Amino acid sequence: MSGAPKLSICDTTLRDGNHAVAHQLGRADISAYARAAEAAGVDVVEVGHGNGLGASSIQVGMAALSDAEMLRAAKAELRTARLGVLSIPGFASVERDLKPALDCGVDEVRVGAHCTEADVTRQQVTMLRAMGVAVKGMLLMSHMASAAKLVEQARLMQSYGAEAVILMDSAGAYTPEKVREKVGELVENLDIEVGFHAHNNLGMSVVNSMAAIESGATIVDVTARGFGAGAGNAPIELVAANLHVEQLETGIQLFGALDAADVAQERFVKHVPTNDSVTIASGIAGVFSGFAAPVRRASARFGVDPRRILLELGNRRVVAGQEDTIIEVAMALAAEQETPSQV
Repeated sequence: MSGAPKLSICDTTLRDGNHAVAHQLGRADISAYARAAEAAGVDVVEVGHGNGLGASSIQVGMAALSDAEMLRAAKAELRTARLGVLSIPGFASVERDLKPALDCGVDEVRVGAHCTEADVTRQQVTMLRAMGVAVKGMLLMSHMASAAKLVEQARLMQSYGAEAVILMDSAGAYTPEKVREKVGELVENLDIEVGFHAHNNLGMSVVNSMAAIESGATIVDVTARGFGAGAGNAPIELVAANLHVEQLETGIQLFGALDAADVAQERFVKHVPTNDSVTIASGIAGVFSGFAAPVRRASARFGVDPRRILLELGNRRVVAGQEDTIIEVAMALAAEQETPSQV
């Protein structure tokens, strides 16, 4: 469509991918991959702890480097690509985290919240826009809300000054039909850009990303080799290949994307994300992909099938930040196993 924004590729390998190595990406890893992503022609390189600014902690995982160390290492390698970060209110604060990140050369901030709690992003979004910083909203666990509710929440983010809203498929629970429905509703009802961030629990990350583009999304997130929590994300190399086949206009270079994925696998992707019974159960249950590792630990500790834990977490509609519920559920299921059935 004439005048329509060009498709923008946001590479979250150095942020979402940090989940896959317990947030232990080192300075040399970050520098090497940032160079590769720059050469591939991605629009944004998102960097940081898996849960974003200010998230390094005993509760969700201590990062190998500080936010500032990660950001400076990546910024030094970027010429055209913009440096991005994720800020989730509750983890990140304005004075302690956001302003120092901007001092490190951050060009773009995504402010995220659970899909029904966009109001918590108001302070950060309005402050960043007042400072002239590019800012986008992210609706996490977006499969849990109806299209109408997502439109309502996205409009709030738009009213605060967000320049785009990205739907995050945090549990890898979307089907292409749902992507088309929800992305299409946002495109139709917003005056700003719409994006999509796919996870691969049901093996749908690439087809869902392409469905989002078909439905009007102009921002798509990727990671090298799908590097990310649980079953991983939409692989940059496969998304780039499909964009090439479909001849869709974007700044990404096919061979550059393939090279970037190779760099990541050679340097820090110890295990290419794949689907197993746990990540598939997580997608079916609609449970945050980052729960896979703690669920496996709880399963081993209490002798309970991890798939049963995930399905019960899904029944309870548990979301990121409620990690303590994993132990509670595992203990309850273990107690059920030990109780003799009554005949």
